[in-house]
Amino acid sequence: MVNFLKALLIIIAGWCVFLPVLHGGWIWDDIVYIPQNPMMADPARLWKIWFQPGSFIEYYPIEQTVQWAQWELFHYDTLGYHVTNIVLHLVSALLVWKLLSKLGLRLAWLGGLIFAIHPAMVESVAWMSELKNTLSLPPFLLAVCAYIDYDNRGRRSDYFLALGLFLVAMLCKISMALFPLVILLYAWWKRDRIGWSDLKAAAPFFIISMVLGITTILAGIWYRPTHHMPPDHVEVGGLLARLDLIGLLTVWYFYQVICPVTHSFFYPKWTVNPPSPWQFLPWPILAGIIYVLWIKRCDWGRHALLGLGFFLINLAPFLGLTAPSYMGFTWAMDHFLYLPIIGLIGLAVAGLEQIDQQISQVAHRGGIALIVIVMGGLAITSHRYAGTFANEATLWAHTVECDPGSEVAQEDLGSALVKEGQFEKAIEHFNRASQLNPRDGEVENNLGQALAQSGRLSESMEAFNAALKINANDAGSHANRGHLWQIMGDHDQAIADLTRAIELNPDLPQPYINRSASRQIRGDWAGALSDLQQFCRLAPGSPNTDYAHFWIWFIRVQHNQQDVADRELADALSQHWNGASGEWTSQIARFLLGQINENQFLAAASATNPDQDRDQHCEAWYYAGMMRLLAGDKAVAVDDFRKCLATGETQSMAYALAQGQLNMLKPH
Repeated sequence: MVNFLKALLIIIAGWCVFLPVLHGGWIWDDIVYIPQNPMMADPARLWKIWFQPGSFIEYYPIEQTVQWAQWELFHYDTLGYHVTNIVLHLVSALLVWKLLSKLGLRLAWLGGLIFAIHPAMVESVAWMSELKNTLSLPPFLLAVCAYIDYDNRGRRSDYFLALGLFLVAMLCKISMALFPLVILLYAWWKRDRIGWSDLKAAAPFFIISMVLGITTILAGIWYRPTHHMPPDHVEVGGLLARLDLIGLLTVWYFYQVICPVTHSFFYPKWTVNPPSPWQFLPWPILAGIIYVLWIKRCDWGRHALLGLGFFLINLAPFLGLTAPSYMGFTWAMDHFLYLPIIGLIGLAVAGLEQIDQQISQVAHRGGIALIVIVMGGLAITSHRYAGTFANEATLWAHTVECDPGSEVAQEDLGSALVKEGQFEKAIEHFNRASQLNPRDGEVENNLGQALAQSGRLSESMEAFNAALKINANDAGSHANRGHLWQIMGDHDQAIADLTRAIELNPDLPQPYINRSASRQIRGDWAGALSDLQQFCRLAPGSPNTDYAHFWIWFIRVQHNQQDVADRELADALSQHWNGASGEWTSQIARFLLGQINENQFLAAASATNPDQDRDQHCEAWYYAGMMRLLAGDKAVAVDDFRKCLATGETQSMAYALAQGQLNMLKPH
């Protein structure tokens, strides 16, 4: 019963800590890993996930299979993804308790509680694409427990269970690869030596680590274009700079565990090239600590070396031995502590047990009160930090507050503010990012989009020109400048830029639908139809796909293919009648198919939100005008197109199309 209550406390405390993230939205890589993951819509996804390394960023087939299952179950509803991460995290907390119990710790349950509520865990649990962390840790911990059972009982079934669970963990995340060193450390801790039998038992684990490690590294190289920042953009320096970085990161991560006061998505980078002499201080300190523990290895030093060794072994991949892409903008991130922290938690629990045995009853009660206060402080800190993951704008605002010199944080805060319609604030942060790195074309591209959406078209053009001056072969900048040309009414220039974007990246969907609009305005119906069909193939789940089908319908009808047009439109929307972009698109479809009349259609365009109301009326008047045009009533069509323009929704494609139709009709 006591153990049940302890487990219940761990579960309730952990769940309460992460309540603020339950309805959190997509954060950073989440979009790449889930909604925009090409594997989600690929009919051969399971084959590619398992047997075609390089089909996605990493070769983590179990993690990617679970992610695909989540997509099938939850789609765009982020609640399910967050619940999955929280549940897996709580399972790991209980398994930390189990593991520490197997190592003989009486207060092992307290280790599980610390793991459940520690602020350094928030990033792994609140960030949906870190499923790889929360999913890989339970099999890793079970594998360690099974190996301890094998070492104690000598049963082959325990050994093969440990081997199988380790394989599962590796197929979730490559950072589990140092498991063989962990079991060798355990062998030394238990017997004061590592024997031949220990090495022989560890050999299959080493083989799995090497094979899957190499496979994952190669998969990342083959899929390199999707990374935020390729490794060759990361400048660390020579041997001395790397030694400096490794030492400082070791101390920094240690500090984040024992003094978890301030946490952020990114942390400010410090200068390592050239390094200052004092920056090498962590090395003699660390060497001194290990030396003291070593000479005390027959006593308490052995246990301390086990905990510290576990921490250092599993932290090693993130200390700067290599220069992964994230080091382009920050040296350290909290989610790399998800596994290593267990070593220090075990060390802390063991230390508390030793203190407990040597103090009086009165001091014991005071110690319990102090632990309760510390646990409460950890939970409150974690709960507050979890709240910053509620949405992108909140997360990046917090990150910018902690690291105002981060170009990436400034840029991503700008992008988040654009999504919320706060264009002027977004422009401020894009300008700040541009000041921090004047050679980043992506920042100029994002600035151009924000300026266009705020109506500052000439400044927007300057920003796109600046982006293309930095990188003339950036497909996104060409696509965005092409759309700006459309807004400004120059469809020849628009077609030229959009065509260049397609040449540079034929798999980018948006330029096709934008170019189709300019081609329609220029009377190139065959080209417009081809572009729309290509867009539908590349982006079957995009909200714009509904609009592509509407325009295909118009082209078909204009070429006397009414029956084909009606059948295609009805078939396209039959699977999700409300349309990928919502109820409004279903009203457009019903209007085109003659299921509602014009008055009903215009009434359906009304919305309580003023911005949505203007946008929908802009589209409604355009489609009403096109239907009048098909009926041969040009005068009323012209009037409808003018009403479309009167909404002032210059960013809407319907606005550009209505303007194009007016230019072609040349009303007097």
